[in-house]
Amino acid sequence: MRFSRHAKNSMRLYGITVADVEQVLSDPDRRDEEGRYLIAYRQFFRRFWNAPLKVVYVIEEDTVIVTAYPLKETFWR
Repeated sequence: MRFSRHAKNSMRLYGITVADVEQVLSDPDRRDEEGRYLIAYRQFFRRFWNAPLKVVYVIEEDTVIVTAYPLKETFWR
């Protein structure tokens, strides 16, 4: 699994660990697709202000994480 510079910066800003991202990808609450990008969401209670974590990724030779960040509550329905 490789992380883009954007993903690394977002993870550092929001305190997201590699284990958090792996957990979202292995057992998401919801999955979406936007063009070539795959999106996984997972709720982490008592973390990330109780907002779900959104991970945007692409599967090429290996999984490339494009970005990861907590989602604003208004978008989680």
